[in-house]
Amino acid sequence: MRALALAAGVLWAAPNTLLGLVAGLVALPFGARLHWRSGELALVFQHYPWGPGGALTLGNVILHTGDRLDVACRTYAHHAGLVEEAPISLAAHERAHVLQAMALGPMFLPLYLLCGGVSARNRFERAADRYARSGRGWWPWGDAPPASPPTNGRPP
Repeated sequence: MRALALAAGVLWAAPNTLLGLVAGLVALPFGARLHWRSGELALVFQHYPWGPGGALTLGNVILHTGDRLDVACRTYAHHAGLVEEAPISLAAHERAHVLQAMALGPMFLPLYLLCGGVSARNRFERAADRYARSGRGWWPWGDAPPASPPTNGRPP
């Protein structure tokens, strides 16, 4: 049953994953490196050469400008000066976006943009920060997310 749910989520997220794959494959000649992260259920393009830094998730693809996804980062609210919070795991934050994309499929990007894009006020970013802090609550609407698949012993 878990494998079927994962397959359905991957298929549902496929339009966004395709965008991520195209963006990642174009970056390979410019130094990007591709590898699979089973914990994040995603293909990761490390050393992505474009963008302001950090990571961007498109379906089951993560475009990351750095060397390692397993680094600490500040929450969006902390970065915006709204609260003082301890650093969170960038990998866990991006995993939350993968789960959001698998649940919302082709609606993920339009809803993400309608909610404010890359900012502290975006409910998708707040939920990803919450998930990275606690291992729970990746769903952007409320505290009761749909059941999420366990990922290699990491919190769902």
